[in-house]
Amino acid sequence: SSLPSESSRNALTFSLDSISYFSIFINFTVHCTNYIFNGTIRVELLRINAGEYMNHPLDQITADEINTAVELCRSSSSVMDDALFVNISLVEPDKEFVRNFKEGDDCPRNLKIRGIDSQPDGGFVAILDVVAKKIAKVDRVPNEAQVSYSMAEVFAAQELTKADERYQEALKKRDITDLDLVQIDPWPAGGIVHESIEPGHRALKTISFLREDETDNAYAKPITGVISHIDLTLQKVTHVEDHGVVPMPKAHARYDADSQPELRNQPKKIDITQPDGPGFEVKGNLISWEGWQVRVSVNPDEGPVLHQLSLDGRSILHRVALSDMVVPYGTADPMHSWKAVHDGTEYGFGTLVNSLTLGCDCLGEIYYMDANMLMFDGSVNTIESAICIHEEDYGIQWKHMDMNMLGANEVRRSRRLVISSIATIGNYDYGLFWYLYLDGTVQCEVKLTGIVGISAYDEKVHRKDQDFRISDELVAPIHQHLFCVRMDWDLESGDNQLYETNVEALPVSEDNPHGMQLSAVAKHLKTESEAKRNVSNASSRTWKIINANKKNSFGLPSGYKLLPGNTAALLAHPDSPPGKRASFAKHNLWATPFDKGEQAAGGEYSVMHSGEGGLEELTASNRDISECDLVTWHTFGVTHTPRPEDWPVMPVEYCGFHLIPVGFFEKNPTINLPPSCNSNSKSNKD
Repeated sequence: SSLPSESSRNALTFSLDSISYFSIFINFTVHCTNYIFNGTIRVELLRINAGEYMNHPLDQITADEINTAVELCRSSSSVMDDALFVNISLVEPDKEFVRNFKEGDDCPRNLKIRGIDSQPDGGFVAILDVVAKKIAKVDRVPNEAQVSYSMAEVFAAQELTKADERYQEALKKRDITDLDLVQIDPWPAGGIVHESIEPGHRALKTISFLREDETDNAYAKPITGVISHIDLTLQKVTHVEDHGVVPMPKAHARYDADSQPELRNQPKKIDITQPDGPGFEVKGNLISWEGWQVRVSVNPDEGPVLHQLSLDGRSILHRVALSDMVVPYGTADPMHSWKAVHDGTEYGFGTLVNSLTLGCDCLGEIYYMDANMLMFDGSVNTIESAICIHEEDYGIQWKHMDMNMLGANEVRRSRRLVISSIATIGNYDYGLFWYLYLDGTVQCEVKLTGIVGISAYDEKVHRKDQDFRISDELVAPIHQHLFCVRMDWDLESGDNQLYETNVEALPVSEDNPHGMQLSAVAKHLKTESEAKRNVSNASSRTWKIINANKKNSFGLPSGYKLLPGNTAALLAHPDSPPGKRASFAKHNLWATPFDKGEQAAGGEYSVMHSGEGGLEELTASNRDISECDLVTWHTFGVTHTPRPEDWPVMPVEYCGFHLIPVGFFEKNPTINLPPSCNSNSKSNKD
């Protein structure tokens, strides 16, 4: 009811930090409110009941575990002393082990470190047992594959570019001499590789922008026509392209509040409060809410991962996460024509997640989860508030007013649990949101924002059907953002089947004289090749995953329907670089039998590769999926034709899909929701 005084803040903070640390080992429950003023932390009504929590094999990686793994890795004779670390991830135990794990059981913790050193190959992958404190194995990656880029390589590419005399000469042609105001953006070099890069070498390309000062949005002033090629293995710039001088744009595009000529009036305040506290509980990384249970972690490539998703004790998914993504550009402009970046796996979606801010990124009664990431020098980067968890009101759940009962009205309100994170990868920002609903629906939504790729307008280069004017001086090219989510099913804790349903119009006949009858035609997809499918709005196509051995009381199998959103597949030619490297984007649906080694839709190593290990290769043997431990892969996304309204920062664009129960329940599972209406509520009709 009152806030701590200025003098008591430090003592209160220390006390609460101690409690949260020791509560892992002491069996007690604390109810508290912790306020730290001046801005950085505000945690509402946390229930610390850590005495009930035990270690779990899917727990998030701790800082101590990373330190132990790094020490073990450095002790290996297979890893050279000059190693740069790329990332660290959990080697998840077998599904059966996780499914049968009980509190108090031995909890294995094997971690995987990927990195590079001066050995002439694709890097190393080390598996470290941090419980036994031993090296399980260290594998060298063959030359034709490359582990993800490290931030050290990004920094090196920037410095190498600025130090190159050919690059400096290209800038002088454009009257640019102050290199401190030049922003260098490194881009992956795979797909279309310059001839100056030796096969098997790691490489980046860089493009450049000019700032007016240190606080400026450099993207307003692209240094058009200049592209540098950096051989990271040789640590040198091997070639600088210069396609000719294009006048530098003059207008700035600052988007911070202080740079706007005027701000509109502040909208009326909206407060989201839960006087009784949030309706979910978190123990370790296990979230419980309205019958749902799910574990959440952050993977360096995939970002947020949902594990062991269940409802009312009934298993639905063992694991679901963003497996890969690709952003292919569709223009002849030499500044963009080579771009088809795998933002998630080449740089790391999880490695680049934001530290979220209450009241800005998230609103309401929030619970945050931190994430520990491995830096290139072996240190730990703790990303505070990497995952945001909260509840949202979501309008009406169901409603009916019975006109035959003098207007008797029944309505119930919906709400959803939100699990979200946001990653910034170069000029783009991606929000990945998972929603759980009261009626058993699961929704995946990607929110795209940030700054579009741009060039200074050149009428000799740019086509109005490829490069769209976003200002008097700038154009942005047409491009796609295509995401592939891997869904490892465990529906009703058994083998599953995959069906496709298309709605067809029946022909006019004696039985259908008005031509209005429809038929929902279901087909069992039994092989990997049959399961390579695309969306079809014309037939209202959906896909259904069922457990044929689990039926409800009227004989229908328990199932979940994959309902695609408004989406696209890859538009580039199938034999194009993204067609080969991102084969997952050729179809909206793929399905495979579970294999522990098959988690990456675009292949385990996407840097500099040619498509090895991607879904097209994984499904080439056309395995049987008629009834199996089923994995489905759904590719969705947007085709972005830029518009003036996307500048200087793009308003959020949405894409995603829903998973909807079909036969999982025998009636509306929210029919028993209590009314929430207050007949005495105020309105303009009082």
